[in-house]
Amino acid sequence: MHPTIEFDPDLIARMSQRGPRYTSYPTADRFTPAFGAADYARAAGTGRPLSLYVHVPFCESLCYYCACNKIITRDRTKAVRYLAYLKREIGMQAALFAEGALVEQLHFGGGTPTYLDDAQMGDLLAHLRSRFAFAPDATGEFSIEIDPRTVDAGRIRALRRQGFNRLSLGVQDFDEDVQRAVNRIQPEALTRDAIAAARAAGFRSVSIDLIYGLPLQNVDTMAATLDKVVAAAPDRISVYNYAHMPQLFKSQKLIRDEDLPDAPTKLAMLGLCIERLGAAGYVYIGMDHFARPDDELARAQRDGTLHRNFQGYSTHADIDMVACGVSAISAVGGTYAQNEKSLEQYYARLDRGELPVARGLVLSGDDLLRREIIGRLMCDFALDLPALSARWQTDVAARFAPEFARLAGLERDGLLALAPERLTVSPKGRLLIRNVCMVFDDYLGKPAAVPLQRVQYSRTV
Repeated sequence: MHPTIEFDPDLIARMSQRGPRYTSYPTADRFTPAFGAADYARAAGTGRPLSLYVHVPFCESLCYYCACNKIITRDRTKAVRYLAYLKREIGMQAALFAEGALVEQLHFGGGTPTYLDDAQMGDLLAHLRSRFAFAPDATGEFSIEIDPRTVDAGRIRALRRQGFNRLSLGVQDFDEDVQRAVNRIQPEALTRDAIAAARAAGFRSVSIDLIYGLPLQNVDTMAATLDKVVAAAPDRISVYNYAHMPQLFKSQKLIRDEDLPDAPTKLAMLGLCIERLGAAGYVYIGMDHFARPDDELARAQRDGTLHRNFQGYSTHADIDMVACGVSAISAVGGTYAQNEKSLEQYYARLDRGELPVARGLVLSGDDLLRREIIGRLMCDFALDLPALSARWQTDVAARFAPEFARLAGLERDGLLALAPERLTVSPKGRLLIRNVCMVFDDYLGKPAAVPLQRVQYSRTV
């Protein structure tokens, strides 16, 4: 059976706190500049299959809520220069991996990947395929994020011909007042046309991103948006909690505080999303993600093979993630490596003939075990303690006795159930899964890897 979910607003209001999203463990604030390109190169070439991530940072206009690494520009020559350096990095990355290492996943993120025109995208994909071996279309997962305002049906057909078979559309909200408040005017017809074009072109999966907590949103506007999303019938839906942190993200200063919904309204909107999407037949995967019961994510969760990485939930577990482009983060072997965050520093590294790795981390044995524990909680909402102990040749319950003592408090709050051989997160605890995972985070409360590096997490719900 698929995991069920129970929305308990009182429990969430009482238990929600700031904490990591655990797209990685240890989290990125633990990366250190002491880790460099040579460390990354030593970790590469494991022989495992590959997941490629390509970051395209450019956008034509600024969405005020956005916390991504992006560059707002209409100067297309910047993309020309960026692509030349990006292809140089791709060649250097490919040289580190065995010739037969198969690319099973590809993801283009941004920014706005469709900022690149058809010819630029085709050239970039041809370059990737000349350097890496790709799985066949029938088995590989090759996805791209699109902004419906930047494409038409012809461009979507071209993306399919170029090898993409999954599409993700940013929507956020269909309400026109909300769109104006965040500077993202996107008529509903554009989104519907993009979905219809993707279906006609033969894309295997279409997903939609929504955000709750944006300015001028309320329960009524969210209900109207959900009606339209359900009618569009995407395969996957992500519903993100807007984290308003203007002290960290300058563009968010353009959002008026008085326009933001209060905490009870945000919770009510979340509850409505869970109710409406569940009624429409979507399965709650975890951490903001919903999918149709026959979707690969839902099947993987059912089979216990779901995985979580920097791109969110994935059906591919034992795989190295090779990330190319400014600010991109790789996860290869037992390491993480992040590229330079600024274009000029990214270019300067490549001009010196170096991979543009700015910082990273070699995971210890303890890190790797805790990463698996947190990953299984995120994906399965449970821990099989005997299986985990056998795999790591250690008594997990004894080794983490202090953590299990702390979990007893969460058990009293109704978030989970503890048995001698199993930890099971309750339906009402699944929305607070980050709280459960934080118990196993050995870094929380300790100084960051880089002195004075300021980290502020979003709330767990």
